[in-house]
Amino acid sequence: MTTSASAHHPTGADPTPDLPAAHPTAGPARAARAHSFNAAAAQYAANRPSYPPALFDAIEDLTGRPLTGARVADVGAGTGIATALLHARGADVVAVEPGDGMAAQFRRTLPGIPVIRGTGDDLPLSDASVDLVTYAQAWHWTDPARAVPEALRVLRPGGALALWWNTDALDVPWIAEAADRVSRHVGIDVSAEKRNVDRTADPSGRLDFTRRTVRWSRRVPVDTHLANIGSHSVFLVGDAERTAPFLAEEREHLLRAFPDGVVEEVYEVVLLLAGTPA
Repeated sequence: MTTSASAHHPTGADPTPDLPAAHPTAGPARAARAHSFNAAAAQYAANRPSYPPALFDAIEDLTGRPLTGARVADVGAGTGIATALLHARGADVVAVEPGDGMAAQFRRTLPGIPVIRGTGDDLPLSDASVDLVTYAQAWHWTDPARAVPEALRVLRPGGALALWWNTDALDVPWIAEAADRVSRHVGIDVSAEKRNVDRTADPSGRLDFTRRTVRWSRRVPVDTHLANIGSHSVFLVGDAERTAPFLAEEREHLLRAFPDGVVEEVYEVVLLLAGTPA
């Protein structure tokens, strides 16, 4: 997943947009967050949410072609959560991942899928070599001014760029309440970041994105939910002395909402897809 910075969503969804240079988490702090996942790759792989089949159905619908046989570059692949699903749909996938820890976890999890080191801002791929470039939870770590031209360079005529994020379903009361608590703790307006996805995907306006939203959910033990929260960059780089009591309080809130200890996380996957001329 590594390649610009995301705020935390309470059910474990990474938020969305790239951060302006003046943002308090830009610069060195932003870089620290981008690299923070490498030390927590195993935690990330074990606890982060996946993506529903309907997401890949939507990609096929918008591109007008099946994923089976398509040459796909999954950029910012992280531990390979999306890469594995693209591969299972029959795509010929190459993963691009800059982080040492994340790439090592990827290789342990998916030894049969190639992963090469690189970033979306400088793709280590040949011109016109892929049908689809994907970013799962990762576009916000790029500089769109560089990543957009790079995606267009490596795409074949008629190819497409697909960006998506798991975002929290804020119409669910317990999730909205948790989002408020997280926002107060980390000082980031989670719901505002969610609303800004379209605006920040390509500030230059070179790409014409179509947006789809896919709602899904998963049921996980409280410990998985809390480990998911803790695997996000704002917590990984945060003060452990503040994080531990916050997560302990979250456990109490969760057990009141879910006395059986199983949390139903509800997500809306926001998909943005832009095609290139055939």
